[in-house]
Amino acid sequence: MKDNFRTEVWESVTYKVRHGCPFDRGMSDSWYSRAVSPHYFVGDTHGSRRVQRMEMTEAEVAEYIAGYAFNEDLGGKKDWG
Repeated sequence: MKDNFRTEVWESVTYKVRHGCPFDRGMSDSWYSRAVSPHYFVGDTHGSRRVQRMEMTEAEVAEYIAGYAFNEDLGGKKDWG
């Protein structure tokens, strides 16, 4: 069975990243130039329940922020042109 995770390292912390996790959602919000809005999905993005900020642990929020900062540092943004 294929593992659906990859790893990313940000500021010396290794994150186990899957589609829909807090790190992934932070990266996505940055990519699409959306405001910081911590959230994640329990499974696949938009195919499972969305967990809002008020339901998240501080560790989950920190993971989201790390994903956002990771993408901001990379400079990748969607070209809407």
